[in-house]
Amino acid sequence: MNRRETLKLLGVGAISGTALVSGCKPKEEKEIAVKDPEFTYDRAKEELAREKELLSQPNFFSKEEMATITILSDIIIPKDEVSGSASEAKVPEFIEFIVKDMPQHQIPMRGGLRWLDLQCLNRFGKPFRECSDKQQIELVDMIAYPKKAKPEMSQGVSFFNRMRNLVASGFYTSEMGVADIGYAGNSPNQWNGVPDEVLKQYKLAYTEKELKECVKFDS
Repeated sequence: MNRRETLKLLGVGAISGTALVSGCKPKEEKEIAVKDPEFTYDRAKEELAREKELLSQPNFFSKEEMATITILSDIIIPKDEVSGSASEAKVPEFIEFIVKDMPQHQIPMRGGLRWLDLQCLNRFGKPFRECSDKQQIELVDMIAYPKKAKPEMSQGVSFFNRMRNLVASGFYTSEMGVADIGYAGNSPNQWNGVPDEVLKQYKLAYTEKELKECVKFDS
């Protein structure tokens, strides 16, 4: 399911971070050590404090839920000749962070993951993450195309739309996704003064002093 060209239109802002939980011995308190978020661009101190707070919280998704999210992420954006997969761009970690920062996603995401497992249990006798690649794609195809989906699959369609948006947002705002798009960002340039044809049009010209002190022409 190659949707890269469409998904490049989506994005909300990627955030990443690492939370380290120390091991516990008898009679020792469990401590959570959180690294300060590191960024290569300016961030308000309030934003940094908020992200540090979120990174210190326990994971919202269970190990099993994260396994399903990882599989779905790579179905939506698989590895190809241009770049790696969504999971290689740490999109599942991005989604884990987002549901903490934007709690309105929590119930729909958890409910959707549960719906997916129930559908697979009814059809294949096992949860989504344990199904074969063929079985997983079979079910995803039932909910990935809203106009073609059957009415009884509406809950799954709604979940997959949300999942697809989150995956696209996470991937195309990651370093890997930005490279995939080919976005070079803003770059400085050198102003070489008003073009000669414009000066001639208005019968103007730079003075010797202006040419020497204010305008620099580079080839």
